[in-house]
Amino acid sequence: MSGLEIEGLITFLYYGDLERAMRFYEDILRLEKTVDQGWAKIYRVADAAHVGLVDGERGYHRPSPEKPVMITILVSDVDSWYAHFVDRGVKTLGAPRDNPDLRIRAFLLEDPEGYVIEIQRFL
Repeated sequence: MSGLEIEGLITFLYYGDLERAMRFYEDILRLEKTVDQGWAKIYRVADAAHVGLVDGERGYHRPSPEKPVMITILVSDVDSWYAHFVDRGVKTLGAPRDNPDLRIRAFLLEDPEGYVIEIQRFL
């Protein structure tokens, strides 16, 4: 399949307040901004996985109060990430817990405009 290789993935999220979203993804999630296109910012999550933050006035979609998207970030220490968010005053949607059926340990939080972020580790 020469020439048909996939090099990475970017999931784009749309915001009414791009600056506020940027502060969260840079200062709280500590993601590295790899591309700045002005009204779109792209952050490396891991290797070739990225999340893009888009000014909802300029992008393809518009921000919506309903957010039918969840970003899952795989980490080695869920509890340390939970403490990191709590220490910075980020409201989580519950404490870390194990889910034996899915064989994961995880917790959820929301970003500044309501996108759900799951912090997860496979058991």
